[in-house]
Amino acid sequence: MPEPVKRLLWEWRGVWIAGPTVAGLVILLRLTGIFQSWEWAAYDQYLRLRPPEPRDDRIAIVGIDEADVKEIGQPIIPDGVYAQLLEKLKAQKPRGIGLDIYRDLPVEPGHQELVRVFESTPNLVGIQKVVGDGRREAVAPPPALKAKGQVGANDVIFDADTKSRRGLLQVQASTGEIVPSFSLYLGLLYLDAQGITLKEIDPKKNIWQLGKTIFFRLKANHGGYVRTDANGHQILLNYRGPSKSFETVSMHDVLKNRVPKDWARDRIILIGFVGESFQDFIFTPYSSSLFALPERMAGVELHANLTSQVISAALEGRPLIKSWSEPAEWLWILLWSTVGALLSWRGRYQGGMRKVSFTQALGPILAGGVLVGSTYGAVLTGWWIPIVPPLLAMSGAAIAITAYLARNADKIRETFGRYLTDQVVANLLENPDGAKLGGERRNITILTSDLRGFTATSERLPPEEVVQILNLYLGYMADVITEYQGTIDEFMGDGILVLFGAPTLREDDAQRAIACAVAMQLAMIPVNQEMQQLGLPPLKMGIGINTGEVVVGNIGSSKRTKYGVVGSQVNLTYRIESYTTEGQILVSESTLKAAGPGLRIDGEKQVQPKGIKEPITIYDIGGIGEPYNLFLTKEEEVFLPLPEEIPCQYAVLDGKHISDSLLKASLIKLSDKGGEVRSPNPVAPLTNIKMNLFTPDNPSQASEDIYAKVLEKPTENSGFYIYFTAMPPDIQKMIENLYKSCKNNS
Repeated sequence: MPEPVKRLLWEWRGVWIAGPTVAGLVILLRLTGIFQSWEWAAYDQYLRLRPPEPRDDRIAIVGIDEADVKEIGQPIIPDGVYAQLLEKLKAQKPRGIGLDIYRDLPVEPGHQELVRVFESTPNLVGIQKVVGDGRREAVAPPPALKAKGQVGANDVIFDADTKSRRGLLQVQASTGEIVPSFSLYLGLLYLDAQGITLKEIDPKKNIWQLGKTIFFRLKANHGGYVRTDANGHQILLNYRGPSKSFETVSMHDVLKNRVPKDWARDRIILIGFVGESFQDFIFTPYSSSLFALPERMAGVELHANLTSQVISAALEGRPLIKSWSEPAEWLWILLWSTVGALLSWRGRYQGGMRKVSFTQALGPILAGGVLVGSTYGAVLTGWWIPIVPPLLAMSGAAIAITAYLARNADKIRETFGRYLTDQVVANLLENPDGAKLGGERRNITILTSDLRGFTATSERLPPEEVVQILNLYLGYMADVITEYQGTIDEFMGDGILVLFGAPTLREDDAQRAIACAVAMQLAMIPVNQEMQQLGLPPLKMGIGINTGEVVVGNIGSSKRTKYGVVGSQVNLTYRIESYTTEGQILVSESTLKAAGPGLRIDGEKQVQPKGIKEPITIYDIGGIGEPYNLFLTKEEEVFLPLPEEIPCQYAVLDGKHISDSLLKASLIKLSDKGGEVRSPNPVAPLTNIKMNLFTPDNPSQASEDIYAKVLEKPTENSGFYIYFTAMPPDIQKMIENLYKSCKNNS
């Protein structure tokens, strides 16, 4: 496989895996019917949100309500009244009359008159209930109309939620007879006058052509349906609107000539019950509402909707509600599952930090809006495209990707140790070779910190207290380093090695390193406040920073690997840090140049660290300006003469090695942090020494070890100034008392 393709597959592995997997799961769940009711609800909402359609004036309803029954004066309307009503309508020459009232049995008086009207009206259609259901058994048609073949089935199909979304164009009776629906019969009467007849394109599949439209039979899995009963020639009802979308007049308005003389001309007139007491009402997609009681539609109006649908589809090409094939719907679900995975995968750790832009945060919302908008637009054009399964697939894929990233990051952290930072995790997640051994050359900024004299202090404390101190100190430091996006490469006892530029290189690495160092020194204030509350000695930290080329990568073996850096620049950083005193930040010239302007430099000095051929200049940093505005407080150190010199001896430290030569000297001045030593043997500035005092109480017995660093401050006497880095508690107390005494006497 070509390397670019391999790289692409790995880089987007989450999308290739999560998209199809979640889509397949959603498709399987959909086939069980678990989403069917949700899809119905979404479809209903789309229908309700459609712009209102104009009234179809080709169809009108003569509604019979309680007022008509009261006018007649008896609970059941006799046949004679219907005969009179039909004669009135017949005289106005409608194209068809549909009597949506069962008349399989005579209701006197006037039955014979009604039969004569049946026999003399060729455009009159009666009804029969062909298929019995839980609501009502099959009902026979009027015999006179049946004999003439002027009967249609008025069966209504109800979904599991009792709503009617489907209509019948044709149904097969138990005798095997094919009966056209009441609505189709009426629609064909209207179209016949315009020379439009029904043509069968494929009798086996029940595919018809009527005028401008081809009628396909609804299948068991049409739209949001799952294995529904698709017997008979069914189509989805494309309602013109909610209840009362057709012109309706009362029966007595017609009987008493309260309608225009040509009111019914060239129209389809349906006669049926619209009063509540007749219980011929149906729930439709328009019945649902969050703010009102469900509105039901009269059965005669449902038939009017289906009749209008047949006529308008044939004449104007008004769309029928169609759906995609199942494979096309599966691809649609897969598409949105992939979109969800893609959006979530793009928001993962990239470049070492989770930076979610406004566009990325808006992505899922926009994608959901596109999905809803496209499916709603499809309904407007006559297509029922799934909305719930793709929405669930998109959300599920996003959740799966998020879970995968979290689990993978946890697994990597567990494998490589708790020291691992988010930046290193990002490198391992984003790079297929990220966990392999090896490295690359890179110019980065290195920060190292160390507690001055902590080794000597820790030797006098119980191990439990040492661990407590380190956890307190390292906890504060780790928080600061994380805030400034540094990579903690290693904790080395009381020392910390931090990388800026590995594994992720940024333009402001040097600036952030210096800002981080200042923030670390400022964080020592709350650290020492807690140390004081615990009754423990204060901590003193020095920081060195250097910028240069190193080799960065995974170091170790196949059994144990560490992400780290190697190179002479790392060693130089340690050397620079070794020159620091309490609260000091020393940086190399390369770091100073990389950081640019905005630094407060409190001093500079030339040093020649071990292993470096030429002297280098290091700079004492006191703060950094915009955008950080972090500054250290600089206190002037005052050295006061001692009333009596204190004899002492010292030995020079070379790294961790203590010289065997003990040199005699005297401590002649003190400050709150150091002192002046008179000695005939000069010591180079920034040298570390180990010192012992001889007190007047015991002039022959040397005190415990005191550690100090020689300062660059020039002295008037033969000797040097020192800065105490570590001393035993009893010696520290003695020195503090001496200094207080000197201050009081000065």
